[in-house]
Amino acid sequence: MLTRSRFWTVPAFAAIVALSSGVAAAADKTKVDAATKRVDRGAKQIGQGHVGPGFKEMFAGIGHTVVEGAKFSGQTIKEAFTGKK
Repeated sequence: MLTRSRFWTVPAFAAIVALSSGVAAAADKTKVDAATKRVDRGAKQIGQGHVGPGFKEMFAGIGHTVVEGAKFSGQTIKEAFTGKK
């Protein structure tokens, strides 16, 4: 079961890495990290047999990861083009 739960965290983690790579990381990444941990917690719950709450936590985490990742990417791109940190 643990392998299945890790299956769901890989796409979310890959999205975060893709969003944050290549640009100076001066923007605050703590919200993105917190959302990614929420995905991991949900996946672990599913692996432990708590499917309902696990899916709820995992998909909420994925949503927050996308939103916070987009905000983080926008900020880092803005900083790269303006030269401000």
